[in-house]
Amino acid sequence: MLFSDTLSIARRGIGANFLRSLLTMLGIIIGVGSVVLMTSIGASVEQLILSQVSTLGARSMIVIPGREHGPPVSDSLTLNDAEELKRLSTVETVAPVIMLTGTVRYGREERSPETLGITADFFQNQSISAAHGRLLDRLDENGARFVAVIGPDTAEDLFGNEDPLGRRIQVLDHSFTVVGVLEPVGTQFFQSIDDRVYIPLAVAEILTGRRHANFVTLQATENTDLAKLDIETLLRQRHRIDNPGDEPDKNDDFVVRSAQQATDILGTVSLALTALLTAIAAISLVVGGVGIMNIMLVAVTERTREIGLRKAVGARKRDILLQFLIEAVLLTTAGGVIGVVGGLLTAAIGAVIASRFLAAYQFAFSVPAILLALAVAVGVGLLFGLYPAKKASELSPMEALRYE
Repeated sequence: MLFSDTLSIARRGIGANFLRSLLTMLGIIIGVGSVVLMTSIGASVEQLILSQVSTLGARSMIVIPGREHGPPVSDSLTLNDAEELKRLSTVETVAPVIMLTGTVRYGREERSPETLGITADFFQNQSISAAHGRLLDRLDENGARFVAVIGPDTAEDLFGNEDPLGRRIQVLDHSFTVVGVLEPVGTQFFQSIDDRVYIPLAVAEILTGRRHANFVTLQATENTDLAKLDIETLLRQRHRIDNPGDEPDKNDDFVVRSAQQATDILGTVSLALTALLTAIAAISLVVGGVGIMNIMLVAVTERTREIGLRKAVGARKRDILLQFLIEAVLLTTAGGVIGVVGGLLTAAIGAVIASRFLAAYQFAFSVPAILLALAVAVGVGLLFGLYPAKKASELSPMEALRYE
């Protein structure tokens, strides 16, 4: 018998009871759709993570006071530490940051953006540029000038369509002249960069009376790993920390991180989460395969006389085996295609909704994951369809024809 004839008979066998065939495919549809959806979410999250880090640059680093594990330490990083870090040959720029809390007002408009006291190098370290006006410079820092640079969201909230440059805003009940508005950045590590106010570090020291930094941003000259080692060695010497085993979770009162480290850590978490969700979703494929086998066994029983008749007119054992095997594969392949389309549509709709809360979230999918899901669906058809097909092929023609 020609393969095309066998294929045609298998297709008619599926179409003879379309509703049952559709219900049989349901497990495969859900399984493949879930796998595609989970891998798509994983790809979108990975893309989101990379977008959070890419704006910083590969050489960007940060030093945070406190321990990686254990009780928090908020005042272990001094401004003098930051000055000493500038002497390192592996560090290009250093910018300590003092954070201030309070309201910012212009006329009747009042907001509570994040207010940071910074030096001029901060903008270089964070890859931030001015859209209008200028950035803070060393003259502002050395002269402790009461000037401010604001993010685009803060500018819109306070001034609307009015030009902010030269206007005076109240920051913690002190008057500051706006000298610049920043280019939109979006978010970095899921924190809004556009809703901020920046003032000179010297002024922040005066207003808060602090000599401790909330964190310090840096740019390494070349190798961030070498810069990290130099930073840790220097700060341990200054803080009199004995840590010969290089165990930051035990003794260090600071944490050093690079943009590349953050990418690796977040990427690993994203990959592990995607793998877990995909493994859970893949269970549906196994359940769907069991359903395929059950239905095919029922089909063999229902079509016993048909099998006997075909064998009586010359159908070979392998023709019957191939017919039922093709039916099983067609069911799982069709279910896999429907599952892929459904999974992608669901992921796309979810991305549209998520983008309203996370602007950088975009729809993404993995072609290898889709191809693998389809291959697994076909494999499930072969695996779980083999036993019913073999059982059908081994029926005796005489017994099959006598079957009622």
